[in-house]
Amino acid sequence: MNTITKRIFTLLSVFMLIFLAGCGSSDSDKKSSGKSGGRVEAKIGVIAYMTGAGAAYGEAITNGLKLAQKEINAKGDVNIELVTEDSAGKQEQALSAGQKIMADNDILAIIGPTLSTEFKVVAPEAELNGIPIMGTSTTAEGIPQIGDYVFRNSIPEALAIPAAMEKVVAKTNGKKVAIIYGNDDVFTKSGYDTMKKEAEKMGLEVVTTETFQKGQSDYNAQLTKIKSKKPDFILASALYNEGAVIMDQARKMGIDVPFVGGNGFNSPQVIEIAGDAANGLVVATPWFGDSQEQKVVDFNNKYKEAYGKLPDQFAAQAYDALYIYADALERAGEADREAFHKALAETKDYEGILGKFSFDKEGDVVMDPTVVEIKDGKFVEFK
Repeated sequence: MNTITKRIFTLLSVFMLIFLAGCGSSDSDKKSSGKSGGRVEAKIGVIAYMTGAGAAYGEAITNGLKLAQKEINAKGDVNIELVTEDSAGKQEQALSAGQKIMADNDILAIIGPTLSTEFKVVAPEAELNGIPIMGTSTTAEGIPQIGDYVFRNSIPEALAIPAAMEKVVAKTNGKKVAIIYGNDDVFTKSGYDTMKKEAEKMGLEVVTTETFQKGQSDYNAQLTKIKSKKPDFILASALYNEGAVIMDQARKMGIDVPFVGGNGFNSPQVIEIAGDAANGLVVATPWFGDSQEQKVVDFNNKYKEAYGKLPDQFAAQAYDALYIYADALERAGEADREAFHKALAETKDYEGILGKFSFDKEGDVVMDPTVVEIKDGKFVEFK
């Protein structure tokens, strides 16, 4: 090999090394920062109740998420990819879905699962792995207290139920209450605990406490006893499936007093299943769909155009949740779990479609609920 050839070969080798080094640095930087062309990119895992008796919850949640995702990505500052797994409302399937999502190192954070009973088996693993997780429909006590990486934007039963009870007592001057609740579910049991505690605090007489189980269809025995005690109103902690049937059977038995429901009743499915029997149900909710606030009207229109029906509380909470994630991601400036976790925990006075939202020091909700009732087949503000 002559001298000129050696020099050419050496120069080509140097250029190739520089080129490869440059490419390697660029790819590495992009992977660690999650940035592409100045835009922060992230994968978010979603665990939702998509099949089974409570699939309407999961449908509303994933619809809300997809609508928010489309809008967020269109703005260009943040790009979010959703990776969704079905929990079917079962703890073991929710845990399996969570483990599958957590095995993907590119997943920045998780939304869901849907039910508190599911969330309580998935969240500890997310905490152990240092993955931020947020519940959009988990209202049982103790959810954010699972760990530092655990959040929720759904108003807890401990905040919603007392607000509804206070309004009903003030309007009816009721003194005696009956309680009926599902005793085989973390969510409905937590609702009962709040109802019992608040009734005692308000000096109400609990004339009877009745229980039922998921999937039950006949409540004749429980309602017969409740009717015989002549309560001024009934406290019910149930998911919409059982709750709607309970109200339907109660009205057919001549029980016409108000029902105060937990968060599981906050679904149009209650009206669809119970029909006129749903009238007289009072709940506290962060989402009042008939509000004339422009942001609520706009969201209703966008959601109806996309899915052919109006959104419920679960769709609205999920929609806001992804925007809260996007806000934290933008403030973090990179798809790094620790940076994102820090930014998420600092969320304060975020203006969403549900109103002004903040996290407290435990990752729980700081916002005011609205008390609504079902009247003439639709939710209206309770006055």
